[in-house]
Amino acid sequence: MQTRPANPVATGVPTSTNRWIAALLSFCVLLGCFWFAGRHFSIEQKIGGHLPSTFAAFALLLAPYWFFGFGLADVLAAIRNRAVRVLLPGLLVLPYLVFSFPRDQFRWSYGLLLPAITIGLACLFEFLGPKTAAIGWQDVIALCVIGSPVEFRLLVQTFPALSAFSKFLLLDAALYAYLVIRRLDGVGFHFTPRIRDVGIGLRNWALYACLALPLGFALHFISFYRRLPSVGSVAAALLVTFFFVAIPEELFFRGLLQNMLEARYGANRALLVASVIFGLSHFNKPRPFNWRYVVMATIAGIFYGLAWRDRRRLLSSGITHTLVDVVWSLWFR
Repeated sequence: MQTRPANPVATGVPTSTNRWIAALLSFCVLLGCFWFAGRHFSIEQKIGGHLPSTFAAFALLLAPYWFFGFGLADVLAAIRNRAVRVLLPGLLVLPYLVFSFPRDQFRWSYGLLLPAITIGLACLFEFLGPKTAAIGWQDVIALCVIGSPVEFRLLVQTFPALSAFSKFLLLDAALYAYLVIRRLDGVGFHFTPRIRDVGIGLRNWALYACLALPLGFALHFISFYRRLPSVGSVAAALLVTFFFVAIPEELFFRGLLQNMLEARYGANRALLVASVIFGLSHFNKPRPFNWRYVVMATIAGIFYGLAWRDRRRLLSSGITHTLVDVVWSLWFR
């Protein structure tokens, strides 16, 4: 007896169309949330006006970031023309143009450098990419190109007073290079939530807090800051930290670095090495070498890495990371 394939709608499995509708609607809601968060933090005063063009540039940067979390990589990977495939990320220069022209701040150096970075990463993996999931020399170059401008603030003048915008641009370039061109498995960059993501995120945050609080006080790294922030402040802090800090860093250190190290050195070594590198990335906050921050961040990296490794989901480690940063920023100094 021949059985008929299950109806995806009847079984509760979302169709591709439904997924994209949900992604589009949630993107619009997200933009609205960021608009109110920007008003809450008085962004217009900090950037000296030009809010519409700033928000348009932000929307152009956020769109790839968001839609990659709903399967955009599979759509773009279907492009067969190699020239189109490697040139397409050059469009990431558009947010810079939208941002800089109304302010008369356009610089040809940045106008050429930004597409050179995005297209260069695509070319690196299109023509010289490694054959396995294990980290290779190509990945070392790519991770340095992506991470160094963020770590050493090399592109902050592309979006003055809004350094997170350049981080978003590099994030989009990394997602394209690794998910579309390199097709790296197990990154875990998904924005379709699962209850387990929240549970794992909360669990690892609680476990880290049990260790970090006594250690932080013993090292004189933290002190309790008695305050009662408003609900709006907490919500804005969670939103901004999750999208601007946690997910970009979790993609780099867990979804890419730890993931590729695992394929070469095994799970535990990869966890340790990625966590140490994550800790060392905090050495200059503040300068010259904050060893206490390095120690605390390295330990945090272990808990973030364990959260990601549970189901290879960046949402899990992103939740842990967000809660650690927000609780620290609101109630500890």
